[in-house]
This record gives sequence, C-alpha cells and structure tokens, in this order.
Amino acid sequence: MGEFFAFCSALCFALVNVTITRGASKSAVDNGVFLSLVLTTLIAGGCWLVASLARGFTPINTQGIIWYAAAGLFTSFIGRVFLFASIQELGSIRGSAIKRLSPFFAVLVGVIFLNDPIGMGMMIGMTLIMLSFFILVREAFAKREGDVARPHQHWLKALFNLGFVFGPVSSLGYAIGYLFRKLGLASIPDAFFGTMVGSIVGMIIFCVVAFAKPSYRHAIRATFTSYNPWLWLAGVMTSLGQVAYFLALSYTTISVVALIASMEVFGTMFLSVFIFKQRETLTPQVWAAAMLGIIGTVFIVGW
Repeated sequence: MGEFFAFCSALCFALVNVTITRGASKSAVDNGVFLSLVLTTLIAGGCWLVASLARGFTPINTQGIIWYAAAGLFTSFIGRVFLFASIQELGSIRGSAIKRLSPFFAVLVGVIFLNDPIGMGMMIGMTLIMLSFFILVREAFAKREGDVARPHQHWLKALFNLGFVFGPVSSLGYAIGYLFRKLGLASIPDAFFGTMVGSIVGMIIFCVVAFAKPSYRHAIRATFTSYNPWLWLAGVMTSLGQVAYFLALSYTTISVVALIASMEVFGTMFLSVFIFKQRETLTPQVWAAAMLGIIGTVFIVGW
C-alpha cells in the first residue's frame, strides 16, 4: 500500500510541475503558491474530518503539533514557495531535476541534527546528485554564452539564474521539513492532520510576509478574485501529492518512498513533452542530470 501511495505522490507532483509552467509565466506575479496552500488546507482538513468521524479521532498532543508546525514552515512555506518559483524560472523538466537535491540535503540534515554516519554509498550518492546539478548549471551557461567550447569562462554566472538559487533552497526546506514530519507522525500518527497543520502554518507565514512584500499581497488577492485553471490544477495536485506522500510514509519506509518519488522527474518529462506538448527541450544534459540524480538517490537510500 505504501508503494502505491508513493507512486500516486510522484504522479501528482509531476502534474504540478507541468501545470505551474502552463499557468505562470516568468513575469507572472502570482504563481499559485498561496492558492495551493488554501486548497491543501481544505482538502487535507476535509479528509481528516471524514476519516476521524469514521474511525475515531487520533489523540492530539502538543509535541506532535509543534513538529507538524515546524514541518509546515520548511515544507509548506520555504519548500513550496521556492519550488514554485524555481519551476516558474526554469520550466517543469529542469525544475523537477533540481528537486533531486533533496536526498543530498536529507543526508546533511541527518548528519548535523541526528548524528547519522556517512557511508561510502552515501558519499557516492551525494557526489552524483551534486554532479547532476552542475550539469544543469553548465547547460544554462552554454545557452547563455552560445558557445559550449568555453566551459572555463565565467561558468559561475549561470548560478545567478534565480531558478538555480530557488531550487536548492526549496530542496533544503523539504529535507528539513520531512525530518519534522517523521517526528510528527511518531507523536500523532495521522497524515491528514499533519498535512492540514503544515499547510495552515504555511498560509499564516505567507500572510505575515505579505505585509512587507507587495507580490505576496497580490497573490492573496488573486487567489480569491481571479481564476486560472492551470494554477487550480497545480494546487489540487500539490495537495493530493502531499497527502499521498504522508500516507506512503505511514505504510512503508522512507527509503522506499524516496526511491519511488524520485521517478517524478521522468513523469514530468513524459507529461511535458508528449501530453501537454510544452516547449521544453530534452537535451542530453537534462537526461544525464535526471539519471545521475536518481542513481544518486539509489546510493543514498540503499546504504
């Protein structure tokens, strides 16, 4: 059952990647983040209420709520805001490939906060994932310069593409957030409740930031005054993907979930090119980066 939910989560997030690209151009102020938080709160909250009425309410404790709230800060706000922005800048395929940095940061988080040991497999996996990231950076630089024969000249300029900044920040946020989610599930084993709490926290933080950031205020207004079907679909799929990921963790190990979830990048490629026919190129560099990211994930979770 856990494998099924993990597959559903990967499919949902692949749809998120392509629908964000369809619904929000690079210049768009609103990319659907706040809308997705509202929808996640409603969907997860509804599922929690229905499930609780049918089977009984799971006992709630302060410690679990704190863990879920911390997870919401890092996943529902930091992870999601920067993920949507990264996909908006880079496109669905490259944005999805950069999400493979999450296992890399997950290892660092485990070492720093949990004193986890680093084996040879983890070191190899982390190296491969970082290599996949730099392949995408190198590709962006080659396009900018129009000359792939000069890899040594100012290649760091490609890092100033905001997508290559937002992507790693998002991955780090998700890595820290998943740690808190796991702790939350240990205290309150209810995936729907944890998702609801996390998304509510994300909404609150988004509203607080809106006092200082006009684009956030615009996004909040747009959520209730305009209708973009692609962003609504992205919001629904984000909600379902997050719930499915939570459910997968409830049934199986995080290693299995991480491996299946890593297939998201290939789902994004297929949907983007063959179903939605978006104007994104599948270059050899993108294929290489995707493969290295997944192989790196295999090394990390296999040890």
